Amino acid sequence: MVKPIIFQVVGYQNSGKTTLTSKLIETLSTQGLKTVTIKHHGHGGKPDVVDQKDSTIHLSAGAIVSLVEGNGRLILQAEKCEFSLEQQIELMKFFHSDVILVEGHKSENYPKLLLVRDNRDLPLLDLVNNVQAVVYWKEEMIDLISAKLDVPAFLIYDEAVINWTVQLIKKLVHNMDKKN
Repeated sequence: MVKPIIFQVVGYQNSGKTTLTSKLIETLSTQGLKTVTIKHHGHGGKPDVVDQKDSTIHLSAGAIVSLVEGNGRLILQAEKCEFSLEQQIELMKFFHSDVILVEGHKSENYPKLLLVRDNRDLPLLDLVNNVQAVVYWKEEMIDLISAKLDVPAFLIYDEAVINWTVQLIKKLVHNMDKKN
């Protein structure tokens, strides 16, 4: 294992990924772990950018990458480029973090937290690999989840999922630090 630790939060749209990821970031940060994120824009099309800003004007003029820095904030926009998750991870390694949280990219093989909102999401239990825990929305789903996966499962409103996941990530970071 090489630093940083990569951990994914996956599920279909509106399953709670962004909310859960934000809580993980807050908790990891307060516990001293430098965290960066990669978000997959799975809604189709390109992510929104702010129109009429210099970086967007540069892209419209033909630049493939535009970087803006000011007062400690760095904004990077790239156009006409497709980056694999591995390439995005390589880019994020520049920031020397302890953890890269990846929201989305269900088919990748990193350890992950899987969110299932309703019965339509249950096929993910068979499709997604390296699931470390499941977060579910409806109590009647627990038996179906337990029959498919032998991992901890948490109701969406159970704050224990944050503590459990943070402890897992800290353990992965600790194990990685011991190897280096």
